[in-house]
Amino acid sequence: MNRTAQEPPTGQTPPTAQAPLTGGQTPPAAQGPLTGLRVIDLATLFAGPLCATLLGDFGAEVIKVEHPSRPDPSRGHGPTKDGVGLWWKLLGRNKRNLTLDLSAPGGRDVLLRLAAGADVIVENFRPGTLERWGLGWAELHAANPRLVLARVTGFGQFGPYAHRPGFGTLAEAMSGFAAITGEPDGPPTLPPFGLADSIAALATAYAVMTALAGRDRTGRGQVVDMAIIEPMLTVLGPQPIWYDQLGYVQPRTGNRSRNNAPRNTYRTSDGHWLAVSTSAQSIAERVMRLVGRAELIDEPWFASGTTRAEHADELDEAVGDWIARHTREEAVAAFEKAEAAIAPIHDVRDVMEDPQYRALDSVTEVDDPELGPLRMQNVLFRLSATPGSIRWAGRPHGADTEKILTGLGLSGAEIAALRAERVL
Repeated sequence: MNRTAQEPPTGQTPPTAQAPLTGGQTPPAAQGPLTGLRVIDLATLFAGPLCATLLGDFGAEVIKVEHPSRPDPSRGHGPTKDGVGLWWKLLGRNKRNLTLDLSAPGGRDVLLRLAAGADVIVENFRPGTLERWGLGWAELHAANPRLVLARVTGFGQFGPYAHRPGFGTLAEAMSGFAAITGEPDGPPTLPPFGLADSIAALATAYAVMTALAGRDRTGRGQVVDMAIIEPMLTVLGPQPIWYDQLGYVQPRTGNRSRNNAPRNTYRTSDGHWLAVSTSAQSIAERVMRLVGRAELIDEPWFASGTTRAEHADELDEAVGDWIARHTREEAVAAFEKAEAAIAPIHDVRDVMEDPQYRALDSVTEVDDPELGPLRMQNVLFRLSATPGSIRWAGRPHGADTEKILTGLGLSGAEIAALRAERVL
């Protein structure tokens, strides 16, 4: 589906998605601000491939390269339906699929031919792997001086940990995220989803576009060295400077904050949970008036978020008692009327039915030849003039190999020879 910044008029249905592709059908031409950009996705699980997906959503032509006998593990990661991996349908969308053994001489030659006409290559092999195959930066840059090579690894291309296997979980642990997540008297807590990988994917897409902007000025490509541990460190905010200047180490505080209060989750009379935030002083005052504790606003400690946080027990009790006497619907309506900040704690069932997500078309329907209509997250943001779109969901392993190689100028005999060598 297209993603524009313009809200559809009341009663108007959003634009429909592309017609489903059959296995032998050529994917539709890309449209969007990145149309004409060619991206080669050599990466697996999950930061690198998601970066390529984000670029493809806005028009880049993405060619996903997978090993002939060892497909991207995301095809089998998590639940499947009829033997088809559902995560792959999301991660592999808007990508054409090519099988290629990069470690074989024939595979190396094909990739260099692809690189010669590409703008970006995204890879996440351990440092030194591409070099061992004769596909390092020296060879790729020689084949195409305008190429941008995005290298996504757990720990970066150098340093004492560079050759360790790295995953998002390790970044969540090493960045300081797990140390501050969880209840004060409980263990450090890891997220139950690919948080570090997803943040690294966003950062890598930004890095790629920055490198391409640099290429527009210099005419030459460059290497993007993305260590998954670093974007996680960035989004954790001022912790390093707090420690550097004050020796302060942020503790685990559960749902509370050291910077403001009340800030917590509260249970309603009908058994639902709500989250309240009072990051702004005016919002904190509105909340206390709403829950019938306006006298607390006159306390000297109520004048700042930091000092309010020192009285979190009293504030939580006031807000929690009020919410506990109201249903979710009543509490949300009252907070909205008071212009105070509140949100229900959603699980995925609630997300799929939430009217705001529906208005934004945040979860959209895509027709798929293997599974039929399926719903997935829409492209990440709306552009008013050159929107992104989901043109198709993840394709079968190697579905576009013949067409891609033919487009490179390989003859039928050359393709057959590569198949005989098990390069494809």
